[in-house]
Amino acid sequence: MTHQENYLAWVKDAHAMEKQAESMLEKMAGRLEHYPDLKARIKQHIEETRQQQVLVQSVIDRFDTSHSTLKDAVGKLSALGQAMGGMLADDEVVKGAISGYVFENLEIASYTSLIAAAELVGDREGARIFAQIREEEVAMADWALKHLPDVTEQFMVRSAAPGVEAKK
Repeated sequence: MTHQENYLAWVKDAHAMEKQAESMLEKMAGRLEHYPDLKARIKQHIEETRQQQVLVQSVIDRFDTSHSTLKDAVGKLSALGQAMGGMLADDEVVKGAISGYVFENLEIASYTSLIAAAELVGDREGARIFAQIREEEVAMADWALKHLPDVTEQFMVRSAAPGVEAKK
């Protein structure tokens, strides 16, 4: 494969990744009832994620290719499976918060790689876009890590209280 072919394949992967992120975040936000700070930050990141999809699509469009519908569908299916699995866990909110942090770091690594690929193929606009998106992912990962102890503590306090829903 040429540099450009690899680059475009990875940009399409990034688009599918953002679709998966949106699906996971929407499912998590829709289920949260007792964690208002977490829910608010997730809703904010859903909007950022939707804008990121538009930005990634703009890179794809500049190279006159289409995003991978199959990869988007597989990403959504995977996100649904993750969300469904979490619904069965008594500690859903804690596991979801941990999974969210891990996923943000996957996105950070992916965009770091995409920046290098964009620079190699001479796509300065793509590199700028991916750096902008990476900063949003870093901010979300930092927020998730900073608030993970609070979410965990809130869950444990709620879980220990008789008759109180802690799961979500």
